[in-house]
Amino acid sequence: MKHFEIEGHAHFLTFSNYRRIPMLSKERTCHWFVDAVAKARVEQEFDVWAWVIMPDHAHMLIWPRRPKYKMGPILQAIKQPIAIRAIGHLRRHAPKFLNKLRVVNKNRTYHRFWQPGGGFDGNQVEPAAIHEIIEYIHNNPVRAGLVEKAIDWKYSSARDWAGFPNVILPVDRTVPTWLNGR
Repeated sequence: MKHFEIEGHAHFLTFSNYRRIPMLSKERTCHWFVDAVAKARVEQEFDVWAWVIMPDHAHMLIWPRRPKYKMGPILQAIKQPIAIRAIGHLRRHAPKFLNKLRVVNKNRTYHRFWQPGGGFDGNQVEPAAIHEIIEYIHNNPVRAGLVEKAIDWKYSSARDWAGFPNVILPVDRTVPTWLNGR
């Protein structure tokens, strides 16, 4: 996947589980995801504007704060810790399930948590498009028939945007000047 690392651009990210297996359907895995994002946002200096964890994929809208940044390390900082924890958990508690995640590549055998290729990364700068993406992210569980209202889905920033207290992964309340229309 090609990334366009342009100062001031937000990134709409989508990454899916390997073979679309719903490995993000467990509460523990969702918490691993939240932990990874919380740590990565500090280390990689990006703001989280919206997010949702679905059973087999996740969406995020992030804004890198550094003028010069690389999406590869940002994605790795988010995705790798989840994969390591999940594969380790499966080795200990469900080793037979690992066969579904098994990849044989030449003389190497390993297990995948994420679909290969890095996922989708779309640059965003238009305020209207950014607001549409936030709505799209928040309404993912509604469209999937998991809840009736976006705020009913625990693993989403919809609750934070609606002003609920004690959300598990707060969004950053940062708005660059170009988004304010100044």
